[in-house]
Amino acid sequence: MATLLFTHPVCLKHDTGDYHPECADRLKAVLAGLETEEFSLLQREEAPQASREHLLRAHCPHHVDHVLSSVPEPGEFFHIDPDTILSYQSGDAALRSAGAGCAAVDAVATKQARNAFCAVRPPGHHAERDAAMGFCLFNNAAVAALHARDAHGFKRVAIVDFDVHHGNGTQHILWDEPGMFYASTHQEHAYPNTGLAEETGGVGRMVNVPLPAGCASDDFRQAFADMLVYKLREFAPDFLIISAGFDAHAADPLAHLRLKTSDFKWATEQLLEVAAETADNRVVSVLEGGYDIEALAASVKEHVRALMGM
Repeated sequence: MATLLFTHPVCLKHDTGDYHPECADRLKAVLAGLETEEFSLLQREEAPQASREHLLRAHCPHHVDHVLSSVPEPGEFFHIDPDTILSYQSGDAALRSAGAGCAAVDAVATKQARNAFCAVRPPGHHAERDAAMGFCLFNNAAVAALHARDAHGFKRVAIVDFDVHHGNGTQHILWDEPGMFYASTHQEHAYPNTGLAEETGGVGRMVNVPLPAGCASDDFRQAFADMLVYKLREFAPDFLIISAGFDAHAADPLAHLRLKTSDFKWATEQLLEVAAETADNRVVSVLEGGYDIEALAASVKEHVRALMGM
């Protein structure tokens, strides 16, 4: 079975304004990197829109309505907060970013694909049940994970997040959700200032591994393996979602971890190993952050190489 790539041209039309770090150039670079000959076996699929039912598994009705009703007229912008911006095609882009994860879950759950990567924007892991923030409108990973549980009947669904920023939204949504697990490595004392080690969840299980600024490959790998992967294997997921952010790279301008491109392939391989043991290889990855364009493109290529078994 092949690895699927879900994306949609409208994700490039989500306009965040001049000089915003979460810009269309990010996704353009990711997609260009995946057009080379070595990725010719990637099966490309167009991301559908998420339905209201999909979104309401993770978000309250007011939040869904507020985001979609706030989409402005062409040429205008609507600021949910100073960093989280809507333009004319942002609603469609947000629906397809969430829909990509659900469609990927459907394909992997029904064995139409081995695994899948969703190259979409806006990202999602900061969006809480009732709030958009941190560049994120809907929580793509949480929507996908709850779809895996509620639509396909998986009992132990895990999200692992290696973005440099803690996925406060994913944690907020899954905190009291039965059968759910969220684990994150992230820079401590960085936006959004959540993700302390003692934040361990309610009904849902949370594992937070904050890393000090300046943390480089060796220390990251030890923490990831000894704390995050250990707890993930103990949870024994039957479906795994990856919140794949690449802003822990040393070149990234928005944080201060010091990872190398190769670290993202290594981390992905660690997760795939657990998925092979407990989840019959069922993995869906969704793009989160990464704001140095060259480092992002190179890191995504390493991530997808691992998904494809290269």
